[in-house]
Amino acid sequence: MSTTSPNEADQTANVSGNGFPKHMNWSDIPVEHPAEGIERQMLVGKRMMICRFRFAPFLVTPEHDHPHEQMTIVERGRARFTIGGEARIAVAGDVLHFPPNVRHGATMLDEEVVLIDIFTPIREDFLHE
Repeated sequence: MSTTSPNEADQTANVSGNGFPKHMNWSDIPVEHPAEGIERQMLVGKRMMICRFRFAPFLVTPEHDHPHEQMTIVERGRARFTIGGEARIAVAGDVLHFPPNVRHGATMLDEEVVLIDIFTPIREDFLHE
């Protein structure tokens, strides 16, 4: 049994595509700012990735689509999602599924929103921003 802490082996990498298991805490994963009012953290595996987003109140993510399958967990806050032309309000504890190539977007409501997004395959575009 190893006596090293979960993060000692690789404290700075957020890519685990090397085939070794990882045990991390969100507080150890670097925070990026891809746009005004958005914070993103990522942990990348071999064929999937998980991202934690913090969105400012009233921020709008325009409708878009991508070839990746996506699942989103609302950790905190409320957002109005448009999925395939249908609007719905999602709150903490809700889980949404976005099949590949389905148009979707979101408007954060009156408080900070924290979302956990899981993508497969990996969003290569996120790695090069």
